[in-house]
Amino acid sequence: MPEYAILISPSTNRVYAETAQQMMRSEIGVFGQTILDGRVHELADTTIGGVPYLRMVADDLSDEDISALSNLSSVYALFEVRGELLKPLPFTPLDRFSSDLLTIQKYVGKTNEQFTKLLLNVTAVSTDAPRDFLSRPLRVFDPMCGRGTTLNQASMYGFDAYGVDIDGKDFEAYSHFIRTWLKNKRLKHTAQTVPVRRNREMLGRRLEIGFGVTKELYKAGEVRTIDYVNADTLRAREFFGRDSFDILVTDTPYGVQHGSTREDALSRSPLRLLESAVPVWVQLVRPGGALGLSWNTYVGDRDALAGILRDNGLQVQDSDAYLGFRHRVDQAIVRDLIVARKPAN
Repeated sequence: MPEYAILISPSTNRVYAETAQQMMRSEIGVFGQTILDGRVHELADTTIGGVPYLRMVADDLSDEDISALSNLSSVYALFEVRGELLKPLPFTPLDRFSSDLLTIQKYVGKTNEQFTKLLLNVTAVSTDAPRDFLSRPLRVFDPMCGRGTTLNQASMYGFDAYGVDIDGKDFEAYSHFIRTWLKNKRLKHTAQTVPVRRNREMLGRRLEIGFGVTKELYKAGEVRTIDYVNADTLRAREFFGRDSFDILVTDTPYGVQHGSTREDALSRSPLRLLESAVPVWVQLVRPGGALGLSWNTYVGDRDALAGILRDNGLQVQDSDAYLGFRHRVDQAIVRDLIVARKPAN
């Protein structure tokens, strides 16, 4: 049976780099049981020429399988092992743009770009149609999108990106960044920020962007979307229709103050917020779609979060592959992720 060696990409984040191999092992495990249809049989750490690799035993990989592996969050190169030699396999990632879309923004509290990509990846292949990840533009929703790291990663893949966040400063910062980036890249686009009112009530502001990956695609009417609403996440249903999104992905607050305008005061418990928000979010995900959430385990354990998801009719993915993502961010944050699928009708 063929063997493959995966070289891990170096990370600019020292702490994340320390756990990148572990995270990649779990990510490949999820890919193996979803988009790769169980064709990965063994996966282990190894060293080749003094350099650490992941070694994988698998059935012969098709071009589509290699395309899937090309999008792993920390992959640098993939080789077929032939005795003591390594044969490089050509990558065909989904990436549509240069990496500066993800890396230009620098600010305190920004989620590591590699982790954002990982969270989006494992959620996207956990739907009832995992190969859609490679074959069509998914509709991605981040209900607490901040300054748009998830929106940018979705756009990088050529997906349609939607978000909500209550922080007006984050909304303004993202609006300025993405408009400037589109202009600097000379991408054909439209962009407008409009107030959203209903029955004379101001619900929020909305940034609506349509852009083309190329001029030719834009002229042909193939336009990608970024739609960011500055409003309370508990009111997301007032901006987006039921069953609108293929996947919902968000990095939940880690215990600093956050909340909803419907609360009497800001809460330091993400679980309290999720108890109110998940019933709203579930309505927005299509049947068969998936939700992926990351959180700080110091402020809520996995069983409690899984209970909230199950209470809202979701199928929590709890195989071994999905249980290997726990890792340290800093002294106050040990991050994990959880994925759940909305049952198909």
